[in-house]
Amino acid sequence: MGIKGTFMDSATWINYVFYENGNEQTYNYIECVAPGTLNLGAFSRIVETTDKLIANEIDISEIENRLKIIHNKTIKVNHGILTIAYALAAGSFNLLVGTNWISVLFATLLGAFVYFITYLSTKHEYLNSVLESIVSFLVTIITGLLSLVFPEINVGLTIISAIIIFVPGLAITTALEEITSKNLISGTAKLFDSIISLFKQFFGVILGLTCLKFLINFEIFNHYSNTPSWIIFLAMPLLSISVLPIFQVRKKDMLFGIFTGAIGFFLAYSFSVAGILLSTFIGSIGIVISSHFFSKVTRTPEVVYVTQGIILLVPGSKSLFGLSNVFLNTTIINVGNIGEQVAYIFMGILGGLLFGGVFKQEDK
Repeated sequence: MGIKGTFMDSATWINYVFYENGNEQTYNYIECVAPGTLNLGAFSRIVETTDKLIANEIDISEIENRLKIIHNKTIKVNHGILTIAYALAAGSFNLLVGTNWISVLFATLLGAFVYFITYLSTKHEYLNSVLESIVSFLVTIITGLLSLVFPEINVGLTIISAIIIFVPGLAITTALEEITSKNLISGTAKLFDSIISLFKQFFGVILGLTCLKFLINFEIFNHYSNTPSWIIFLAMPLLSISVLPIFQVRKKDMLFGIFTGAIGFFLAYSFSVAGILLSTFIGSIGIVISSHFFSKVTRTPEVVYVTQGIILLVPGSKSLFGLSNVFLNTTIINVGNIGEQVAYIFMGILGGLLFGGVFKQEDK
């Protein structure tokens, strides 16, 4: 058709310019868009469609119909599966950090409750605007009241586990990587959005704890653990499985995504004696290498597998612990040098992603 174009996308707006050679007239399309959620299935399908068009396997007339099909898949929601996914994510994370069975049980139930509130937020605009804070507040209040009946419950870890889906550890990591790669506009927008989300959750938790002080007397630092040490090797794949429906991962990418997460986690775990920074870096490199291999096998974008793998390494929950250290001179759980740990994990992940060149630009 002889039409060329330049395209600029950021986290909140798009700017497309179309023109013809020898013709000074240009056509601009600019639109502001709300920050979207992570949908690895739609991303994979769009890249697949683009590759087929470039390879002349499909005609340009088919693009609009294919994009409509992709859009329809993104709005199709199975609330039952998502409820199970939220519950499984909360329960498996609770197991992963090492706690007790009563905490795992209530974290799982609270995870399902969190999805119920999330579903209601899609029906009410105001609730959607305060979702992170109200969820954190309600979970904190419920967990505190449960500790009256079940004193062995680990209050801090149960709260964090229930809201773990909202903790923006992956978003902060991606934002820092983009800034490091000189994608300043997109990276800065994502970073500030993630930080504000983290503060909203922190506010909800602290407000809940403050209200509980006027109602009951409970021990926030109680950490009673009776789960065997090997349980983390069961919790890890369960956590990987739980994010599949949340990220709307395609069926053909699910198994490889779980393998990628397992490789990164076990490498980081195996080299833990070398320190947080080095073990996280090695785990991230393992994720990048395995993602590259799986991408060649399935022709799926490498980032789909990297995202599923890296989520097991990101220090999102520790960032929330760190905030309580900074502002309250205390922490939701007893963890020493939490700020140092968060910094080392972030640096290890960033180093692995940068050396692996996951997000480098490719011309097509």
